[in-house]
Amino acid sequence: MNDRTQTLAYLDATRGGVASQEQRHRVLRNTYWLLALSLLPTVLGAWLGVATGITAGLGGGLGLVVFLGGAFGFMFAIEKTKNSAAGVPVLLAFTFFMGLMLSRLIALVLGFKNGSELVMTAMGGTAGVFFVMASLASVIKRDLSGLGKWLFVGALVVFVGAIVNVFVGSTVGMLVISTLVIAVFSLYMLYDLKRIVDGGETNYISATLALYLDLFNVFQGLLALLGLGGSND
Repeated sequence: MNDRTQTLAYLDATRGGVASQEQRHRVLRNTYWLLALSLLPTVLGAWLGVATGITAGLGGGLGLVVFLGGAFGFMFAIEKTKNSAAGVPVLLAFTFFMGLMLSRLIALVLGFKNGSELVMTAMGGTAGVFFVMASLASVIKRDLSGLGKWLFVGALVVFVGAIVNVFVGSTVGMLVISTLVIAVFSLYMLYDLKRIVDGGETNYISATLALYLDLFNVFQGLLALLGLGGSND
């Protein structure tokens, strides 16, 4: 009887492990699909912003207020709706808004003679970073949860530095901040992917939001860096 009990307990534990693994794969798969889908409103928003120039006047403090107000408002709404049917539409509306906010930088870079090449290079570089981090997340066995607090501090430093530089307007400051953004959010991408792989994140909408912000910031950092070296000749 004892052997039977132990056998049943083992089978239950095994089933639980299989279900957990299946859940992780489902969350990762749904996250990838939603992440790919979320890029479409971003492209649409960026195209609309460049074509109409609707964000051209959002410079300095005004642009910062609109961006922060809109971004944090949407993120709050996503958190509140992530377990409901409204979660995906709210997330997609957020990515459209982020595309609009990005259009000002894209329009600036497209003003260079090699602007189109710079935008494509930034896109390719972002895709490359994602591929590397996704590959690392699938093979690294070490728990990376302790990395989170250090990345949060790094993101906070970058955030404060970026706000200060909006008013200072330093080219060197932009160079440093853009480099830090790429480094911090590339590592954040690895951290967020590893959380999904390890089962630490079970909501695919929250997972998509985290990865989208990582991709957005890496792309923006790369584009800003490339833009600093762009040519008007």
